[in-house]
Order: sequence, then C-alpha cells, then structure tokens
Amino acid sequence: MSVESTINTPQLRLVAWELTRSCVLSCRHCRASAMQKSYADEFSTSECFSVIDSLVKMGSCIVILTGGEPLLRDDIYKIASYGNSLGLRMVLATCGTLLDNQKCTSLKDAGIARISLSIDGATAETHDAFRGVEGAFSGLLRGIDAARAAGLEFQINTTVTKTNLHELPDIYSLALRLGAASFHPFLLVPVGRGGELMDEMISPEEYEKTLNWIYDCQLASEISVKPTCAPHYYRIFREREKELGRIVKRETHGLNAITKGCLGGQGFAFISHTGAVQICGFLEEKAGDLRTSEYEFGTIWKSSPLFRQVRAVDEYNGKCGYCEYRNVCGGCRARAFAVNGDYLGEEPQCRYQPKSGNSLRNIKDQQ
Repeated sequence: MSVESTINTPQLRLVAWELTRSCVLSCRHCRASAMQKSYADEFSTSECFSVIDSLVKMGSCIVILTGGEPLLRDDIYKIASYGNSLGLRMVLATCGTLLDNQKCTSLKDAGIARISLSIDGATAETHDAFRGVEGAFSGLLRGIDAARAAGLEFQINTTVTKTNLHELPDIYSLALRLGAASFHPFLLVPVGRGGELMDEMISPEEYEKTLNWIYDCQLASEISVKPTCAPHYYRIFREREKELGRIVKRETHGLNAITKGCLGGQGFAFISHTGAVQICGFLEEKAGDLRTSEYEFGTIWKSSPLFRQVRAVDEYNGKCGYCEYRNVCGGCRARAFAVNGDYLGEEPQCRYQPKSGNSLRNIKDQQ
C-alpha cells in the first residue's frame, strides 16, 4: 500500500473558482495571462449550478468567485445567489474598476460576504504600472467608495515583488485608511505573465524580514493581516508566539482563519474557467476535470492522485520532506514547480534550515 493511499481526505475549506478568464486589465503578475477577449468553453449558468450542487455535498465552505474579472459575466449575481441560498459562503475577487453603487448593492443582495481588491502600488503611478492600464488606481478607489456606500465588506490584496517591497508599509497604511476589513500580502509566484517576473521575486532573506514585518503588523493591527502564498509564515508565526510566551486562540475557519501554510489540495482547491480542478491557480497540473466527472467535485477531491501526492507531506523532496514544520508550512508547491520543475520539491524561497540528527528522512536524503 502506498503512503498516499493512507492519507485521510481533509475537509474542503476554500475553493477559488475562475468563472471567466476575460479581464479588463493586463497585470504584470497575472497567473492566467488574462486579456480582454472571449475565451472558449467557459461554463454556462446551468453548469455552474451543477458545480455548486456538488460543492454543497462537501459541507460548508468558502467559494471565491474570481477570474479574470468575474463581473464581466452577466450571470454573476445568479451564481452568487444560488450558492448563498444553499449555505455556501460566497465571496468575490475583482479588479475593482467595474464596481459602482448598483453593482455593489447587487453583490450584497446576492449574498456576497466580502470582495477582495488588489493594490500593488501606494500611488497611481506605481499601481497603474503594475496593473498595465492607466487609470486603474483611480478606478479602484471609485470602486472602494461604492463598496463602502453599499456596506459591502472588502479586503486588500498586494502582490509583493522587488519593485513594490519598499511601498508595502504605505500600501498597508492606505488599506487601513480606506476601511479594509483585512490586508493580505501575496508573495509572488512566477507563473503566467508572472513568469516574466522571475527576477522580481524577493530574496529568501527579504522574505524572512517581510514575513516578520507582517507578524508585527497583525500584532498591532485592528484588522486581520495575513499573507498568502507564503507558507513559511506559519513557521515564523509559531516561532514568534513562542518567543512572546503567548497562547493565542486562532481562528481555524472563516475569512480570517490562521490554519497552515500551503493548503493546496489539503483544504483548498482551484477550478479553472473550463472546469479543470487544480491544487491552486498557480500550479496548472490537473487533478481532474469537472465536465468528464459529471460535475462531481467530491469525486476528484477524494480520489485524485495529484491531491493524494501533495497531502503526503512526509514524502516531499528536499528539506520540505523532513522539516519539523512540514505539517504547518509545507512550502509553496507552485513556486517549487515554477523555479525547479518539481511540485513536490522544497520551497525555493525559504532560508530556514531544519534541525538535523533526529530525522531518519534527513539521514536518508543526505545519503
């Protein structure tokens, strides 16, 4: 019996669903290289309902309606409302430039619990350069005004690169002033158009400093501050908590949950605009296909060989396979693949050296 076959199937907590790949922006880091055009084979409304029916069978989870730009779909409110009516927690990721008072009110009426918006520069000049469209920053601010007027909760996401690293404190301050419910720095995964930004990844040393800065922010902040695609934050979090002698009751469910590092295939999954199921949006290895699986997400979640592989963290290659934090961090599977071509390989941006001498796996890897 293989190791993967003995791994328990984890509870599904979060699904990111790329309802369309069409977008109004041309962001430098876009994993999908999305453009303002029509894409073939996107799901119909009835197909979307079938997928939602299958997600409901998995229990209560958060569904992120994303893209591209999901507001380009005329049926976005129907899809959100249908999921909400069946008990799923529906949220939406948007570039923000299409938001107005009517759309924000309609999103809230459809049961959208929160929207996420990205600010990648503290000024119009730097944000627009990153987003690839002049006026993106001013359009985003108008969208935020509309969200506030509708009482629609929003979070701010920021993709961190060498170019905007120095702006991160100013972006965080801007998020606070704008009234965001949460601030989520995303550490760059160089795929899609982001593959051209390989040299824009911050160094492992800068990574460590940035994650410690994020921890300091969440200690002092009145809003949730949580990094994404930065699994070794969960090692730093525990190290810092231990230093302070703190026993903190962490949220384990919901939009502000502090759980573990890479959740790809272990609580989180991604659905592409054509129904491919992946461990995340940054790793385009297919775990299954919803159309050929009769829209039954649960079948793929429970039986996919890819999901079983990534759940067997003790079998990861390199130091991620024997690190004492492997069950709370796990390293970024997509970044490992993008940099080294091995999605089971070690996290390339982690400078932490696991303790050696007591691990049979460590000894084995050194032979």
